[in-house]
Amino acid sequence: MHSINIFHLQILLTVVEESSFSTAALKCDISQSAVSRAIATLEDHLGVSLLTRGRFGARPTPVGDRIIAHARQILQCCERIDYEVNLAKGLQGGSVRVASFRSAATHLLPPLMVQFCQRFPRIEVTLTEADPLGVERALREGLVDIGLVPLPRSEEFDTWEIARDEFVVLLPKSVGTVSPALTWEELSTYSFILYNYAECTSAVRKHWAKWGQSLKVAYEIKEDSTIVSMVAQGLGAAILPKLTAMPIPEGVVVRSLPEPLERVVGAAVLASALHPPAVFTFLDLLRQTGLFTAENPDSAESR
Repeated sequence: MHSINIFHLQILLTVVEESSFSTAALKCDISQSAVSRAIATLEDHLGVSLLTRGRFGARPTPVGDRIIAHARQILQCCERIDYEVNLAKGLQGGSVRVASFRSAATHLLPPLMVQFCQRFPRIEVTLTEADPLGVERALREGLVDIGLVPLPRSEEFDTWEIARDEFVVLLPKSVGTVSPALTWEELSTYSFILYNYAECTSAVRKHWAKWGQSLKVAYEIKEDSTIVSMVAQGLGAAILPKLTAMPIPEGVVVRSLPEPLERVVGAAVLASALHPPAVFTFLDLLRQTGLFTAENPDSAESR
C-alpha cells in the first residue's frame, strides 16, 4: 500500500467539520474540484467509501467515522513533530533576557541559569536587577522577555508561580534566649525596623492587623542589607521575606511568625508579546515543566 497523503487527511477532516465540500475548499484555499479529487483519491487508495453526499451535506460513513478518528491522531502527531523540530531549531541560538528583583536574582536564578546554559550553550542569557515596578516597566517596553516579580500582577501579564518565600522575624542575639515558637505577645515587646518598600511593608501591616495586633515601628529603611545589619547591632527587630534577609549574619536569630505569611514569587511575560522558543524553554525551567519536569528522565542532570 502506498503511503497516505497527509494533506488529503487534512482535507477530509475539514470536509467533515464543515459538512460541505465548497466550504472546505474555501477554508483550505483550494478549488472545490481539488477537494473532490482529494477525497476520491483517498477513498480509492483505501478501497472504502469515507463520505456520503446528501441534502444535509457531506457525512462520514461508519467506516469513515473510524478512519477519521485515526486521521485526527495522525495529524496531531504531525503537529507535535513540527513543534519539536521548530523548538530544536529555535534553541540553536538567540537570547533570553531576564529581569528580577534583587533577592530572587541573588538566590533563585543563578543555579537555574547555569543549568540552562549548560544544556543550551548557544543561547545567551542576560539578567537585569530592578524593583518589581522596574521589572514590569522593562517587560512593557520590550527590554526583557521574562520578569521575576512577587504575585499577583495586573492582567497585562501572563504569570506562573515558581516559588514561595516565607516572611521571617529577625531578632538580635543580644536579646538573649528566644523561644523556638514566637507568640504575638512576645512580638509586641519589640520595636521593628520595617522595609521601606510598599509591597512588603503593606503585606506585613495587613498581616498584623488581620490578627488584631499593633506594630511598633522604630525605623523604615530602604535597603534590606541595612535592615539586617541594624538588627545584628541590636537596634530593633525586623520582618523580611527569607530570601531578602539572606545571608543571615552571625548576630541575628531567625524565627517564624506566630501565623505564617508568604509572598509568591512568579515569572511574568507580557501577555501581548510574541516569544521565541528559547524564552518558553526558560519558562519551562523556572516552572520545572516540559524538558525540565521532574519526571522527565532527560532532566535527571538537573535534579
